[in-house]
Amino acid sequence: MSMHTTQTQGYIPLAAKGHKDSVYALAMNESGTILVSGGTEKVVRVWDPRSGSKTLKLRGHTDNIRALLLDSSGRYCLSGSSDSMIRLWDLGQQRCVHSYAVHTDSVWALASSPTFSHVYSGGRDFSLYLTDLQTRESSLLCTGKHPILQLALHDDSIWVASTDSSVHKWPAEGRNPQKIFQRGNSFLAGNLSFSRARVSLEGSTPVPVYKEPIVTILGTPAIVQHEVLNNKRHVLTKDASGSVKLWEITKGVVIEDYGKVSFEEKKEELFEMVSIPAWFTVDTRLGSLSVHLDTPQCFSAEMYSADLNIVGKPEDDKVNLARETLKGLLAHWLRKRKQRMGSPAPANGELSSGKDITSRSVTHSRIEVDGSSENDAMVYPPFEFSVTSPPSIITEGTHGGPWRKKITDLDGTKDEKDFPWWCLDCVLNNRLPPRENTKCSFYLQPCEGSSVQILAQGKLSAPRILRIHKVINYVIEKMVLDKPLDGLSADGSFAPGLTGSQSQHQAVGDGSFRSGFKPWQKLRPSIEILCNNQVLSPEMSLATVRAYIWKKSDDLVLNYRLVQGR
Repeated sequence: MSMHTTQTQGYIPLAAKGHKDSVYALAMNESGTILVSGGTEKVVRVWDPRSGSKTLKLRGHTDNIRALLLDSSGRYCLSGSSDSMIRLWDLGQQRCVHSYAVHTDSVWALASSPTFSHVYSGGRDFSLYLTDLQTRESSLLCTGKHPILQLALHDDSIWVASTDSSVHKWPAEGRNPQKIFQRGNSFLAGNLSFSRARVSLEGSTPVPVYKEPIVTILGTPAIVQHEVLNNKRHVLTKDASGSVKLWEITKGVVIEDYGKVSFEEKKEELFEMVSIPAWFTVDTRLGSLSVHLDTPQCFSAEMYSADLNIVGKPEDDKVNLARETLKGLLAHWLRKRKQRMGSPAPANGELSSGKDITSRSVTHSRIEVDGSSENDAMVYPPFEFSVTSPPSIITEGTHGGPWRKKITDLDGTKDEKDFPWWCLDCVLNNRLPPRENTKCSFYLQPCEGSSVQILAQGKLSAPRILRIHKVINYVIEKMVLDKPLDGLSADGSFAPGLTGSQSQHQAVGDGSFRSGFKPWQKLRPSIEILCNNQVLSPEMSLATVRAYIWKKSDDLVLNYRLVQGR
């Protein structure tokens, strides 16, 4: 924990050492002379914020401390805990003077009347209570459908924030809380947690004073469950209201809202037999979708441009998903940066040339080439992020601390020290770090009893994303012309664009790409590729075959055979 004191140069953090674990609650008196803190250590610590020194420690709670309040003088402190208890402490006497067993579950929020005579409390039991600190009389004000996170008293009403992201305004009689007790239905708060739990089990739950809030501000329900799908571009989520949605990570938007359906059934329905490396991680601890990218793992996933439906880009060009996603996220920053450096921005607002990004891109060569240099800086449609609901970037640079901004708020003043070096190397210099396991080794052998045999090449190596139809093309090429394709290197490795060059089209000789048909659909003889005696779909990738059909750690073995009667 750190404190800040005002200096001429700004705020200088002052370390307050003492907590060994998470701090969940803080409170300070009006004059700023006393600070109290609580967390997982189950104790209330009292500090002098002027020096950062710890003055005393108060013990009594048996679970995490989740809420704290101090009166204006700094003498009395109220604490709420996951042990379901509220405790009143006298800091002068350094002891607990009262305990209140009001709730049946964790206490997460506290608010006091202006005179510190009454306390409003809420928590995991969905209930809001008012308790007289002197007489111990307590009354249930209202019960909601979700746990209560925060309370804010305002005049004769109280604002209640709950885990469904909504905020409700309830009557509270903040100026004269005694009016609530005059309505009846109050009870005497015990001083032991089990006494309140016993009363609840006996079925004598108090009747709420209020049935409906005065005002409700609806929020967006928090995401409570998620699953990254096999295509590694989509994430299925379920929110607190039960709504199931499908997100496209490379655009940061919801592409399908399925409503309140079974999460597990929808996950099974969306299953695809594809194998793509995990290039990002996701967590939903904050109730929203947080996507984490880290080097070099994030650069491990590639797809062909044809599979992403990118118009105007050769269909066999490999697209690195992380690189294109970073370009989409930082497109606004790059435009502003160009303007700040004096380069005129393109008329359509898009970046159109890699050499326009920075002069350094001219002097550095890339490790990976994802397409033609003229289109290196173009943001393709599958990676365009929304400007009406833009995501936020949370990161830290090589010299600066962590920061957070919406992608549309980046004005171009952020520079090299504000972004991770690997991120800038990718976006500005078009360079990717060295990666492992981008290739798949395999053997290509005739099926048992097959009359078709081609010249053995030994072990072959190709990109993991290579489609089986290119293996079919290779076999056909060897059968028809008795020579390897131009795309096969001398060491038996497939070139990235096996059927992409003009010379290869000439070798096939039927113009099948221009007519819209795949090569294996028009060529004779017809060939099937098998793995473990299972005929493979031409659209399968080597990685998919290895993961779902081969299922062994050994090198992949593919078999080929002539299909009769076609």
